Amino acid sequence: MTAAPIPSPQELIARATALVPVLKERAAEADRVRQVSAQTVAEMQEAGLFRVLQPKRFGGYEMDPQVFFKIEMILAAACPSTAWIYGVIAVHAWQLAVFDDRAQHEVWGEDTSTLISSSYMPVGKVTHVDGGYRLSGRWGFSSGSEHCKWIFVGAFVPPKEEGQRPDMRTFLVPRSDYRIEDTWFVSGLQGTGSNDIVMEDVFVPEHRTHRFSDGFMLDSPGNKVNPGPLYRIPFGQIFVRSVSSSSIGILQGALDVYLESQRARVARGDGAKVADDPSLQVAAAEAAATIHELKCVLFANMEELMDAARDGKELPVELRVSQRYDSARVVTKCLEAVSNLFSNCGGGALFEAHPIQRYFNAIRGARQHYANNPDKPGRNYGRVLMGERTTDFFI
Repeated sequence: MTAAPIPSPQELIARATALVPVLKERAAEADRVRQVSAQTVAEMQEAGLFRVLQPKRFGGYEMDPQVFFKIEMILAAACPSTAWIYGVIAVHAWQLAVFDDRAQHEVWGEDTSTLISSSYMPVGKVTHVDGGYRLSGRWGFSSGSEHCKWIFVGAFVPPKEEGQRPDMRTFLVPRSDYRIEDTWFVSGLQGTGSNDIVMEDVFVPEHRTHRFSDGFMLDSPGNKVNPGPLYRIPFGQIFVRSVSSSSIGILQGALDVYLESQRARVARGDGAKVADDPSLQVAAAEAAATIHELKCVLFANMEELMDAARDGKELPVELRVSQRYDSARVVTKCLEAVSNLFSNCGGGALFEAHPIQRYFNAIRGARQHYANNPDKPGRNYGRVLMGERTTDFFI
């Protein structure tokens, strides 16, 4: 069978852009039913969007991360929930690529379009057994899980010998071994369906686990079969960006509806044209400047990572720590800008029907993700600048 031709980055971005009108139409329904529709996911599949970070040997496009993030931001401006599940599901193709080759074949061997959800919180209970582990637990916030046939979950593997440290790993588990519990009743990113995952004494073979330490050292089992530079960058850098970059698109969406609603609005109190109000003008300018700034930093960081991977150069820890902090700061900056736009929309913005509501609630939801809290990465970056060792190894 002849492999389908790989589209250009420009073609993929055009396909994502073509989905914008229908995503806007479906956004309210996705929020109402607390789930992005299967039709939307199927259309993203048909457009090839989930293949951007997937290895070519499994029908993927193996493109630079910049393409992935551009698509995510385009989707976010139309429907934040759609972009959120796209970001967290599509990035899993990257992580599976650094797993043992046997795990890659189990997931993609028969169907290269198979999707994986996740919940990396290390709450699982792990027991050593012959050939692998027994795993139990409840994991929250598994976005888009209804659309996926496998899942990545986090857990600490207890040491076999006294004095050794626990080993943080990602476990890959098929849908048949876990259940999804409907718990997602929230005020922002409602359409992501980020429900709970429950497992009870599930066997996970050794080859379906990935050590965080291998990811930090850039020496994972999958690097032997997927040697391309894309898989020689740290997962800690691309994953955190997958949950922060949609916020740039959310800010863009908020700015779009702000401009559309304010350009022709007349103040009820004095009949003045709202667009002439200096505070409203500055709010728009600040939002646009923030979008430009954050995109520039994102793309510059990704280019720096990819250049090092192509040249086989080691990434200094200080660089990795600084880029981790860059990612963590994104949502706080976007939250401030969206809140400013919201405040300048007047009393009408309080109504649920106002279009800025979706973006205002979504950006607050995005800020609640653990990776989007800038405090810990900021303290760690300052610590490294002071000459101390990093305390964060997911970088």
